[in-house]
Amino acid sequence: MGWLGLDGARVLVMGAGGLGAACVRGLAEVGARVVVADVDQVKLKALVDEPELAAAEVRPLPADLTTSAACDAAVHAAAGQLGGLDTLVHAVGANDRRPIEEMPDEVWERILTLNLSTAFWAGRAAARLMRSAGGGSMVFFSSVSSQLAHPNHGPYAASKGGLDQLVKVMARETAATGITVNAVAPGYTETELTRDYLAKPGVREGMTDLVPAGRLGVPEDVVGSVLFLASPRAAFVTGQVLYVDGGRTLV
Repeated sequence: MGWLGLDGARVLVMGAGGLGAACVRGLAEVGARVVVADVDQVKLKALVDEPELAAAEVRPLPADLTTSAACDAAVHAAAGQLGGLDTLVHAVGANDRRPIEEMPDEVWERILTLNLSTAFWAGRAAARLMRSAGGGSMVFFSSVSSQLAHPNHGPYAASKGGLDQLVKVMARETAATGITVNAVAPGYTETELTRDYLAKPGVREGMTDLVPAGRLGVPEDVVGSVLFLASPRAAFVTGQVLYVDGGRTLV
């Protein structure tokens, strides 16, 4: 995998859950040096202690990323530990499945903060560092929900639609500085975020029927796309949303 040019790359991954953890493993496999940030210290420790990461440089960074100051501090802490920052991977997110008419204000605000505001705050901080360093890459996790009108996904879909536009504007503003900004949009993927929902009678079968590939995604499905967009091989790719969905958005 040396052709990607990520050996020794200095990467901050925000989010140690299913998608973030898969990205950490993939980045470590190609020789990147990684700081992974999450509020859940148990999850962080479990990830960095995985036997397959024993020979890699993966450092935990406990952080509650739900404020501007915390995101800025996390970006600078990672850059300080790594001696700079080449790549930001934002894999932070939450959902709450209920109709809009039943959605409390605090849930709306919590999901938009976690899914969208943290991306804005972290991306802004990373862009400032990368601009002064002469370039870098950012990869954010969007979703097919940014394009499809799934019921009971009001704040989640709104946050991901907003994220797609944020990525495009940030890419437009930073393109001339050598920074690339892109998003990966998974289809329905089996993670901690979806486990309980998929366990309900008939849900897994119904969701699978919507996917031309005939199966739901797993976290490892997104890793190749993230590695490519993070790498120098994608230096002329910016402002794009890459759907990794088994064809879900085709139907």
